[in-house]
Amino acid sequence: MSWCERRARAARAASIGIVVALAAALASCGFHLRGEASYAFHSIYVNGAGSPPLAKQLDRALEATGSARVVSTAKDAEVVLDLTRVADDKEVLSLSGAGGVLEYQLIKRVDFRVHGQDGASWLAPAEITLRRTYTFNETEVLAREMQEQRLLQDMQTDAVYQIVRRLQAARRPG
Repeated sequence: MSWCERRARAARAASIGIVVALAAALASCGFHLRGEASYAFHSIYVNGAGSPPLAKQLDRALEATGSARVVSTAKDAEVVLDLTRVADDKEVLSLSGAGGVLEYQLIKRVDFRVHGQDGASWLAPAEITLRRTYTFNETEVLAREMQEQRLLQDMQTDAVYQIVRRLQAARRPG
């Protein structure tokens, strides 16, 4: 066996060892793929009149991840998820010596409640508040506006998945 063949075998063995070590590390830290969510209800209606984009994204997430069927009317649903308030705010965090804005904070608040056909609460009314900060430069206004929109979209996605996780804790009252 030549020196090149021995070197190739050693490199192959080392790469297999690295892959096995990474797999063992992932398994030991408790990592697992997100599975299907299970709910105590069989059908749900998302009442998102105040925020159709969030409601639409929530419908898609519930259809993709959960055991409950998303229905198009409240009368066909076992539970109703009311998005009572969805608000985006923007605050100034810091100013330059000349009084120009250096940093902003974006805040997204989503209030919701889950109730049955009889009005009984399946989950206590809750609020999700998400915050993101970003720096601002007057010479890059268009880029910062796009960054702000991307951050707001990411915050909306985070809010959707937090609601999906909280729906797993919803239980029939009584």
